[in-house]
Amino acid sequence: MTADVWLPIPPEEIEGLPEGPRYLFWDGAEEFPGDPADCVMYVVPYMKRWPVKVRPLERLTHLQVIQTLTAGVDDVTAALSSIVPGVRLCNARGVHETSTAELALTLVLASLRGIPQFVRAQQEEHWRTGFRPSLADRSVLIVGYGAIGAAIEDRLAPFELARVARVARSRRTSVRGPVHPLTDLPELLPDADVVILSTPLTDRTRGLVDAGFLGRMKDGALLVNVGRGAVVDTEALLTELESGRITAALDVVDPEPLPPGHPLWHAPGVLISPHVGGPSSAFMPRAKRLLVDQLHRFVNHEPLRNVILTTGA
Repeated sequence: MTADVWLPIPPEEIEGLPEGPRYLFWDGAEEFPGDPADCVMYVVPYMKRWPVKVRPLERLTHLQVIQTLTAGVDDVTAALSSIVPGVRLCNARGVHETSTAELALTLVLASLRGIPQFVRAQQEEHWRTGFRPSLADRSVLIVGYGAIGAAIEDRLAPFELARVARVARSRRTSVRGPVHPLTDLPELLPDADVVILSTPLTDRTRGLVDAGFLGRMKDGALLVNVGRGAVVDTEALLTELESGRITAALDVVDPEPLPPGHPLWHAPGVLISPHVGGPSSAFMPRAKRLLVDQLHRFVNHEPLRNVILTTGA
């Protein structure tokens, strides 16, 4: 059997691929690049809709590895029932931390300093000055303290914050300080001026930011979401935004893409970016490095990086 590897980047554009497999380019086209039964490693196309990503899965009967180019894998795990057992699912840890952390910081600063209002005023040729909140001396809560959450804190470090609190699934200690479990959120939320969501979407985090969560946020606080849209209850968020009690900056929303006419577009105090945390000039070189490293490990029968789960295990 031919050992094919399906890549969403033309293989001739990736330097250092190991010899052995046959590399085929597939980025979601209608026709598959070869016989799906010959594919042993499937690298999921990036920035494609869910039906495209999962369409080949049930036909990849000799599959050994699924490699995503995203940090989150919830869209793939939703289709695991159609996959043969023994397949290792790997995410793209190490690819998106830099770009997503940059955007998180951009959203925080833009929202606090009123950049959207300045843009609108410029378009209207109005000179609107005044005082705006600074990030300095603020308390920041990072919910989802994995690789991206840590990268966000690295970029917050020079801004003279009052304090940073960190939350993950379970209690631990990081290089920068203690990490609280999710169960500590009710105690931490009332103190936070800025709440940054960088958590993956799991059964435990879906709808985590509900009316109770939002109700515990202090008056005037800013909610920033660079994780997954469904972590936030959109209706509950709309209620808080329309009251003017809190503001929000959202790179991810639910539903996504946000349809025309949705009330979130025009809710007061909200800044929306169209899920662009990962896609930047930082993406491609890091994605290529990850693929070359993973494929060398695969060919040489070495442990793979970033294994999230093994099907049938």
